[in-house]
Amino acid sequence: MTNAILSEVHNQIMWNRLISVVEEQALTLIRTAFSTSVRESGDLSAGVFNRGGQMIAQAVTGTPGHVNAMAEAVGHFIRDIGPENIFEGDCYITNDPWKGTGHLHDFTVVSPSFRNGKLVGYFACTAHVVDVGGRGFGPDANEVYEEGIFVPIMKFAERGRVNKDLVNILHNNVRESHQVVGDVYALAACNEIGHRRLMDMMEEFGLADLETLAEFIFERSLEATLERIRALPKGSFANTMRVDGYGSPIDIAVRIDVGEEEITADFEGTSPPSPKGINCPLIYSTAYACYGLKCSLAPDIPNNYASLLPFKVTAPANCILNAQHPAPVSVRHVLGHLVPDAVLGAVHKMLPGRVPAEGAGALWNLHVSARPLSGDAAPADGGRRAEVLLFNSGGAGARSTLDGLNATAFPSGVHSMSIEATEHVGPVIFWRKELRDGSGGAGEFRGGLGQVVEISPTEGHEIYFNAMFDRVEHPPRGREGGEDGARGAVLLDDGTVLEAKGRQHVPAGRRLILQLPGGGGYGAPDKRDPQAAERDRAYDYVKAS
Repeated sequence: MTNAILSEVHNQIMWNRLISVVEEQALTLIRTAFSTSVRESGDLSAGVFNRGGQMIAQAVTGTPGHVNAMAEAVGHFIRDIGPENIFEGDCYITNDPWKGTGHLHDFTVVSPSFRNGKLVGYFACTAHVVDVGGRGFGPDANEVYEEGIFVPIMKFAERGRVNKDLVNILHNNVRESHQVVGDVYALAACNEIGHRRLMDMMEEFGLADLETLAEFIFERSLEATLERIRALPKGSFANTMRVDGYGSPIDIAVRIDVGEEEITADFEGTSPPSPKGINCPLIYSTAYACYGLKCSLAPDIPNNYASLLPFKVTAPANCILNAQHPAPVSVRHVLGHLVPDAVLGAVHKMLPGRVPAEGAGALWNLHVSARPLSGDAAPADGGRRAEVLLFNSGGAGARSTLDGLNATAFPSGVHSMSIEATEHVGPVIFWRKELRDGSGGAGEFRGGLGQVVEISPTEGHEIYFNAMFDRVEHPPRGREGGEDGARGAVLLDDGTVLEAKGRQHVPAGRRLILQLPGGGGYGAPDKRDPQAAERDRAYDYVKAS
């Protein structure tokens, strides 16, 4: 065996080891986080970067919006802190929507990694926290200033000494300070674990730095990605998808241009910004547009700086997917999670049969503010105030050869919180969480089912919630003759229909019912296998015809 082959094998072993390092980094965050969105749902990202701030490897645990935005964010940290101000023992932080992951509820923490006094790279991680003050997690603000505390890129710790002034400011500007500050410390801790495991790895393999290994990873990832792109049909392929928006429909228009070594997704023609907080900073739109391209065209190539490099995203500064400061962006995920389906619609025109029908897309996040009643109706023990966050998923679109997945978070990939853990956080009761009858779009392959979630305050309490739901007016579309999935609905148990966006009230004694949308079907329903069609009817998977 030649030295060159041995070197290839050796580098591949180190690459796999590096992925194990960042996976332990991410799992440390899950084990130490306070918020259910992190420890129960995995709404996070973690990764290791070279000295230039280029992502070498990411943890498998995490969401595309966090991972791909974090991949760009580290460069902002290096530029804003300044190379001359980067010291061993430092830890940096921001929730800047335009330099982080798109809204104030996500904190990104970056820590430089030194070996023998020399900077060798960075660890970065991101997590969604339960509260950042302001109006709370909802779409009703008119400017980012209303949406909560804005922490610019700054030092959370310098040379190992935590910035207590910043911690005190956070404590006094958020509703759930013990959870939020606890999560920030958890973010810093997970980077520290990543650093320690990297030092163990570098000691074991005799590495002085990461640059040679990074070059090996980047060269192979880039070449593998370019090989896929070169094999694609060349030209332009466009798609437009209409979704609910807030007060008026939104058109997401995209054109993908395929060249020899590059693919560009251009969102010219997309609707202008909204006066409400459903706008997306470009960093987040880019993250999900690249995900839509990469998961359909090069899904098996590891995600890093080089494998993302051939995918370019542009959007006019006056469109809702490239919102400019100080636009409100609190629930930017509502449109951001719909971007991949828009991109996949264009990919379908290039490569029919490759991508699924449209699905529910955006998570139906439910952020509840529980409050005790006053006066004679007050609970005997005084009750409790709490902020409760729950992620819910509708149905995924059918694939060209398989039914869609039920109640599955595509494209975000997050888990739902456990009901028991959520009820422990605040005074709420879950009465139902079940698959929704008749919600899958019919087709040769059926769309995935949505779900029904029924929740109420405990006795002596009322709840307010910030609705941030889509696919209520414009359902997920079927593909190639498949039928649309079911529209979503928001209502009380007495039949009162509620708005799909904005702050609303659930009185004591009433229950909130969420009916999540189902995925679109693929192919004509009359082509469905008769036994599968009979099973659909028997189990109420599709609407009765």
